[in-house]
Amino acid sequence: MRDFALKIRERLPVSINYGDARIVETEYEHILVRNGNVESYTKSNDVGFGVKILLNNAWGFHSSNRIEETEIDRVIDKSLEIAKASGIAKGKSVSLSHLNPQKGKYKTEIEKDPFDVSMEDKIDLLLSLDEILSKYKDVKVRTTMMISIRERKVFASTDGSIIEQDIVHTGAEITALAVREGEVQKRSYRDFGQAGYGFIEGLRLSEEAPRVGEEAEKLLQAKPCPSGRKDIVISDDQMVLQVHESVGHPTELDRVFGTEASYAGTSFVTPEKLDSFKYGSKFVNITADATIKNGLGGFGWDDEGVPAQRIYLIKEGVFNDYLSSRDTAPLIGRESTGTMRASSWSRIPIIRMTNINLEPGDATLEELIDGVSDGLYLLTNKSWSIDDRRINFQFGVELAYEIKNGKLGEIIKDATYTGITPKFWNSCDGVANKNYWRMHGIMNCGKGEPGQSMRVGHGTTPARFRGIEVGVFRK
Repeated sequence: MRDFALKIRERLPVSINYGDARIVETEYEHILVRNGNVESYTKSNDVGFGVKILLNNAWGFHSSNRIEETEIDRVIDKSLEIAKASGIAKGKSVSLSHLNPQKGKYKTEIEKDPFDVSMEDKIDLLLSLDEILSKYKDVKVRTTMMISIRERKVFASTDGSIIEQDIVHTGAEITALAVREGEVQKRSYRDFGQAGYGFIEGLRLSEEAPRVGEEAEKLLQAKPCPSGRKDIVISDDQMVLQVHESVGHPTELDRVFGTEASYAGTSFVTPEKLDSFKYGSKFVNITADATIKNGLGGFGWDDEGVPAQRIYLIKEGVFNDYLSSRDTAPLIGRESTGTMRASSWSRIPIIRMTNINLEPGDATLEELIDGVSDGLYLLTNKSWSIDDRRINFQFGVELAYEIKNGKLGEIIKDATYTGITPKFWNSCDGVANKNYWRMHGIMNCGKGEPGQSMRVGHGTTPARFRGIEVGVFRK
């Protein structure tokens, strides 16, 4: 792969302003068990290469699934053709942020390769989890799933960079749907990370499965969520979606400039807010950190060859930086924050989240709860909705607990909370400490046209918010 990437670079014409080649080989395995049956087993290998060219302020990109010398010139010519056609529509001049030539290798550190574990052993584990869930009579739909992905990439650019990366992602999920008299309640447990099979073993799935089944049944007879304004404490697993939707996406700089508008909207976080906008309270510190090696958003270099970085998106409540690329960062007078990634060899890289993290504070979870006289403790996302500028949102959770006079009380079902993004984050008055901080993974963040599904990470910890509108999820 390395030699092939260098051959592509050698054949790029000197007339272009910039060019790069990416070769990507992906190994994929997915197993799904439902109600005691292996519903699907998928194992595949995919390989191809893409060439991206900048010519006279216009980009061209083309790709092929044939790793053959005869394909090199055809793909380069097609990329040039697309760049020339794109240049007909006069746009802003394109300048790329400075980048020294990058050379090196990055590899996920694993002790047990998930692809070396037999299919039979994996299926046996999932079936054993299904058997545990089957003991709960109201759980009518039981789903267990395991996924592993290995991505080998080589990148070469006219800047002189040559980079090799070998990244492994894996994880598993348990879901129980409890049904009684037409009512359906869901409880789940899942996580995904950049790791080997030891990560799946560390999830303690057999220990968590009984809790999932029991809580699904308890939700059927739980009290519905009250409506009104309450103080809430949000668990680390629910904070994943809160950070993802109301901080991660709106700080993507391509959204700000409108190049993502047709698919998923723009952003309220416009450039004049940089370094001054009070996004949240002083307790809110959110980073983008691609250097965290066990996160799904961790890597050595992004797909433009920019090294992994740790930056503050929000620092002590103030909006501090964007997720950016080499061609968007100069528009705000900065250098790329290294967030360009593509879902495969057949897609052009776009700005994506890396590991977007709520940094830990000083409180314990008990202290956060103790400070609430009448409120809710919210766990595990079930539904989400947010407008196209990422301002107005509503989230639903699988399970909540009533908080009365600083103590956890009864289970609450069908809980939702809603807010306006900056007002919500400014209502935060406490964040749990590093002992509660945990890295989580999202396997399917969608963006782009044609659509790309990307794996991203979120390190989060519980946090408390004051005076939030809550209510019942309407099915």
